[in-house]
Amino acid sequence: MANPLSPGSLTGKRALVTGSSRGIGADTAQYLAEAGASVVINYRNKEARAQKLVSAIEEQGGTALAVGADLTDPDSVAAMFRTVEEAWGGLDILVLNASGGMESGMAEDYAMQLNRDAQVNTLTAALPLLGEGARVVFVTSHQAHFIKTTPTMPEYEAVAVSKRAGEDALRALLPTLAEKGVEFVVVSGDMIEGTITATLLNRLNPGAIDARKEAAGRLYNVSEFAAEVAAAAVEPVPADHTRLVGDVSSFTPIVESELTEGRGE
Repeated sequence: MANPLSPGSLTGKRALVTGSSRGIGADTAQYLAEAGASVVINYRNKEARAQKLVSAIEEQGGTALAVGADLTDPDSVAAMFRTVEEAWGGLDILVLNASGGMESGMAEDYAMQLNRDAQVNTLTAALPLLGEGARVVFVTSHQAHFIKTTPTMPEYEAVAVSKRAGEDALRALLPTLAEKGVEFVVVSGDMIEGTITATLLNRLNPGAIDARKEAAGRLYNVSEFAAEVAAAAVEPVPADHTRLVGDVSSFTPIVESELTEGRGE
């Protein structure tokens, strides 16, 4: 997949991508770095993989820094942003990519902890580093974005509900972001081939991904969707702060009142 960003277009910019040691986050970080941005590779426990990505970016002439943080731990998040501030002084792009909820052995409310509470805490903790013209990108799925109007497969429902709750909670911060001149956009995509989530869903519900692919016509792969996320970090923000990627004909649209709910508009 070709980088959607022009070489040098992000020179001097500083970016942090949560959950970027692999998958969509890693490819997004690489696109941003190739465009000239200094990029923080955030990971929870895949340090070796994160450091490998940093080395790859540096070998291509880019600048990157691996910083570990458990996003469900406020102290860990605060330490991550202290490291970023000490290294670079601030941030221009924050991509909220990390998500989960289908892992085994986690607390019953882990999906909500990570997909809602941690997203809000991460953005709140980052605010002092985000100045006028900075951009925040929240990555989600159609199955989550449209969960209020279109049911999803049972195996994914808890994740979808928690991610939509996270999206709503972040949208509630829009007035605060606007006061600081910080832009916000949600990037919603269909199931992505090659992701851990898709693999787990297909294991729990054999044939689910093929069925969704048939219904949608095609599914994006990791690098294709990451290109959309990277583009969302620089292209004009839609009026509804929502960038829909891929086919949405199987989903019932959400009315504007749903999108503005909870943010005082």
